[in-house]
Amino acid sequence: MFFDRISNSFALARSSWNVLREEKQLLVFPIVSGIGCLLVLASFAAPIVALALGGQIHFRDANGHPELWTYPVAFAFYFCNYFVIVFCNSALISCALMRFNGQEPTLADGFSAAWSRLPQIVAWSLLSATIGVLLKAIENVHERAGQIISSLLGTAWTIITYFVVPVLVVEKLGPIDAVRRSMQLLKQTWGEALIGHFGLGLFKLLLTLPGILIVVLGGAMLMGNLFAIGVAFIVLGILYFLAVAAIGAALDTIFLGALYQFAAFHRVPSGFDAGVMEGAFRRK
Repeated sequence: MFFDRISNSFALARSSWNVLREEKQLLVFPIVSGIGCLLVLASFAAPIVALALGGQIHFRDANGHPELWTYPVAFAFYFCNYFVIVFCNSALISCALMRFNGQEPTLADGFSAAWSRLPQIVAWSLLSATIGVLLKAIENVHERAGQIISSLLGTAWTIITYFVVPVLVVEKLGPIDAVRRSMQLLKQTWGEALIGHFGLGLFKLLLTLPGILIVVLGGAMLMGNLFAIGVAFIVLGILYFLAVAAIGAALDTIFLGALYQFAAFHRVPSGFDAGVMEGAFRRK
């Protein structure tokens, strides 16, 4: 039974891959998300580093606790970061759901759908930033115990909010109602869905193997005094890993969209096998 579930989960990963192969434009959304997150990081890091180097700010007080200013700054950073990620994921989910239902979505369709959900995305980003700061505060209370508690609570939050983005996109609920709806969907289908996600993780791991080989070869060439070739291989490997990261993010979201449609509306997405979906995600 367990191996049947693993086989089904890998079949779902292949179906997600096939959808991405047919809709390569979906890769634009995680690329835009990645660039956006880097810009957010730079916009926060640059002034903070400059002020810290000038001795105008400090990160910890005399007792070793984080300075109070770090919490509102962390909240603002989390909010901007979550907003970029959720906005791009909402656009991708919208396109994936259109594709599942026989439509031919464009990038403009995806961004337009995300823009139309702007109030829900902003509200969810605010709630996510609040949770992020609270978890960070718990972590800072006591280094070892705080890290464990924060990790456990963070994992639980990630699980119960698994369906929030597609719920925001399709059902246009507020953040609290979206969490409730996500939990409801989990209760209906989650007997097998965690195992279902295992296949996608394995699929992404296999995609990374060529990149590892390229980097190892580059390192071997550097050790063999083939400096230029070694550097070229390492740069190629880094570019390959960035491409795999974009592909992996797109596959995750396509998989999420397919599972949401099946869980919420009992409809098998186009491109997915009905028997595999029923076998991997039996409703309780």
